[in-house]
Amino acid sequence: MTTWHEYLRNEGQPPAWPYPIRFGQERVIDTDVLVIGGGIAGCWAAISAARQGVKVALVEKGDVARSGSGGPGCDHWCNAPANPLSRVNPDEWAAHMADRPYCNGIGIQIQCREDFDTLLEMEQMGGKIRDTGDEYAGAEGRDDKTKFMISPRYGTIHSYLPDPHMGEPGFNPPETRNNVVIRVWGNTFKPILKKECKRLGVEVFDRVMGTSLLNENGAQGARVVGATGLNGRTGEFLIFRAKAVILSTAGGGSLWLMSMEHGGYSNMHSRAISGDGTTMAWKAGAALTKMESSNVLQIATGLKHKWYTGGGDASYENVPIVDANGRRLPYPIQGWEDAGAMLPSPEVEAKIREGILKGEYELPFYGDFPAMPEVERRATWNLMLAEEATTRIFINTMKQGGFDINRDLLQSYKFIEGQSLPQWRDAGYGGGLVVDWNLQTTVEGLYAAGTQTFSPEDHSYAAATGRYAGRKAAAYIRETGDPQIHRDQVEREKNRVFAPTKRGSGIEWKELHSGITRAMQYYVSEFKTERLLKMGLDELERLEAESVPRLFAHDPHKLMRTIEDLSMLENAKIIIHASRARKASSTPLNFKRIDFPENDPAEWQKFLTLRLENNQVRMGELPPRFWGDMARQYEAHNKDYTGVYAPK
Repeated sequence: MTTWHEYLRNEGQPPAWPYPIRFGQERVIDTDVLVIGGGIAGCWAAISAARQGVKVALVEKGDVARSGSGGPGCDHWCNAPANPLSRVNPDEWAAHMADRPYCNGIGIQIQCREDFDTLLEMEQMGGKIRDTGDEYAGAEGRDDKTKFMISPRYGTIHSYLPDPHMGEPGFNPPETRNNVVIRVWGNTFKPILKKECKRLGVEVFDRVMGTSLLNENGAQGARVVGATGLNGRTGEFLIFRAKAVILSTAGGGSLWLMSMEHGGYSNMHSRAISGDGTTMAWKAGAALTKMESSNVLQIATGLKHKWYTGGGDASYENVPIVDANGRRLPYPIQGWEDAGAMLPSPEVEAKIREGILKGEYELPFYGDFPAMPEVERRATWNLMLAEEATTRIFINTMKQGGFDINRDLLQSYKFIEGQSLPQWRDAGYGGGLVVDWNLQTTVEGLYAAGTQTFSPEDHSYAAATGRYAGRKAAAYIRETGDPQIHRDQVEREKNRVFAPTKRGSGIEWKELHSGITRAMQYYVSEFKTERLLKMGLDELERLEAESVPRLFAHDPHKLMRTIEDLSMLENAKIIIHASRARKASSTPLNFKRIDFPENDPAEWQKFLTLRLENNQVRMGELPPRFWGDMARQYEAHNKDYTGVYAPK
């Protein structure tokens, strides 16, 4: 394989752009349902709508076969209480999962009612969800009759859990486990989803980025009647007319950290996530919520190795941790002994740190695979880690390097690498679109699924809500008229998108991206004050006024990255507007206002919403459980649904 530097040395110049460049050339597509974002949620939305007999188009910035955060795979199918081995019913588990501040009760209820049906449908399409070859016979959690591999990631149902992906710490004997999480061969899923889209006649537009939504009569807040897109290879401008649009492009992008050359800026999630859908919906007049929430970025940034830690993370079930001398740490086994406790408690972690300083534990630490029972060792390495997103790449690299799980220990980077800095933050799993029980946003004709919604969950949440949104959008279009696109709105968007191609020099996308992350690190990081937030907004507006008019792009790929920057810039401004509006600190939101230090006072325990009206920011609020009685509302909105746990 020739490297880029070798090519330049040998050829003396970069290669010519390999595709015809058609900047500004238009193509118009008519469809019933348009899905923007071809990850897990988007694929399921397209499939579900197509099965209702309507015409569907699917737009994806990458290649649908592997795009999105779930494209490489997944190892757990979470919150599937309708499975035959579950010891809780879906409504009971949904109520448990929703017993957390600022969660999404609508999405959780849909997930708990329908994600096992979604998994069975995945199996019908060819996805592997059972140990049919008896490869893991004898493993804990394997059911010989159904051949399902139950995971221990959730324990008992009794207490409030601060992290939806963490089970209850402590020992849980088999009879108390709820059996709501199934281990799956998720690497098989995404190619099958694309194949099914094609089989059903979904018109798939790979390498096309959605850039804007189109409102009826061009009026912000009016019914959504289509969208525009940019082909990232040819530069062609696509205009979609649609009776309904489903957004599934995920949440915020890399707003606080850019480290492209050093190590990639987020290996856990797709590089394509840049807040495009959030920005499109915002400009169309849809309401957002929880946008002030962010977390310290701790996983797989290229600067952190937490996902490859040797044990103690989501996919490392049953791996014990030992020190350099083989001494066992009081670290919870991610698995049956501690039933889903992925991480030690703060008290245990403090005890370990103290032991390191006193010489009781010798660094570095290791995941002790040889100490595991043979079948559990294989299940963790080959089923869990080899099926979960980018850990599959990690496993393949280790195998090629000669790593043997029967003999070798896997070094953990815990306690020896630098900790994440508070200014490296992630907005990904917090803010998003406000939705109703049809997963329709506050703008008619616009739906959202997966991590496009506020307070989303995991892979199976994306699948179940995508499937649900497709069904609802297909029903909606039968009751609505034909879309009428306003040409002036199309022209404004076309001019915005192609402005960088009309400049011969200036600044490129990486420079603007870097400027956005610096503004967010300095002014919207761990501690927030009105002064800092105002300075941050001023800086972003300065970048918008001075840098955006200087952006240039000579090929379609760089143009796409440039438009991503504009999405991120708008997302950053939205976060600041939401942060200024919340005049209180909040532990569940990871939100600290130095000038309003009181933590979660009663009057601030509410969702803050924001939307654009005539291009002016309008703030609103929703009560903590605005969705009402979850089971009753689900039943009322899904009377015709059939499935394992269908409405009575």
